Amino acid sequence: MASMQISTETSTWLLQARDFLVEARRLKPGFARNELRETAKVLRELAECEAQAESAPPLDRTGKA
Repeated sequence: MASMQISTETSTWLLQARDFLVEARRLKPGFARNELRETAKVLRELAECEAQAESAPPLDRTGKA
């Protein structure tokens, strides 16, 4: 069974998403707050994609795993 390495380093995307959410919580409900929340959502999705890419097996020269 292959073991999976778990990174203890927090993604830069996740740290930025957290900062956006903290700022959004300080604002009153409205357009600016919603924009910050949407941006944080996209940053979390980017972090997820990055994590999947790092855990994927490397490709050989033919582009196959």
